[in-house]
Amino acid sequence: MIGKLSIIIPVFNEEKNIEEVLQNIFSLQLSFDIKKQVIIVDDRSTDESASRIENILRENNAGTHFIKQKVNGGKGSAIRAGLSVATGDFLIIQDADLELNPQDINKLIEVAISNKADVVYGSRFLIKQPYPVPLKTKIANRFLSLMTSLMTVRKITDMETCYKLIRSSLLKNIQLKENRFGFEPEITMKLLRNKDIIYREIPISYKARSANDGKKIGLTDGVRALICLIKYRF
Repeated sequence: MIGKLSIIIPVFNEEKNIEEVLQNIFSLQLSFDIKKQVIIVDDRSTDESASRIENILRENNAGTHFIKQKVNGGKGSAIRAGLSVATGDFLIIQDADLELNPQDINKLIEVAISNKADVVYGSRFLIKQPYPVPLKTKIANRFLSLMTSLMTVRKITDMETCYKLIRSSLLKNIQLKENRFGFEPEITMKLLRNKDIIYREIPISYKARSANDGKKIGLTDGVRALICLIKYRF
């Protein structure tokens, strides 16, 4: 069973979205009466993200950790900071944008419990999404997911997904190094090359945003992801 879920929210310059994201997470009722630990990591934002987080926490800070990075280290660095205080039986990452629906977290939990799974990924590409997904996003993700599948001999349709529900005990023996978006291929490869791990993948909803809306991942991150897949596989 899962007694507590740690939700790590890395934040960098998300003043437009962070309040709604946190409200959604704070109001989220987890299935099976699972307790919730919210960990917010501000990665040295240069906008009003930190102050808006502080304002929200004045009203709702039960079970919440707020970590302020002294320097901007990237998503992977922020996640490692969050992991240092995580106490849940499982953990999941919640990006500080509105691309994913936090209600889908319960779907991952239910699959983890019913299948006794150690790792559950929420795939954005297992179902047709109600909102248009940019073609370059589809191509990049399908290519990287295909490479991941070939290297791990497991069927993976969305390696880059934010929603990765992971049994916390597995991370105790994994040393994470990537500071930016290389976290996704690194954690995937280091987890799934272990054939004893029970892995599942389920569809989730997705509302893609553009660079104009604040999306930060780009072509160089895609190249880095491929390099990380090869690096951490061999």
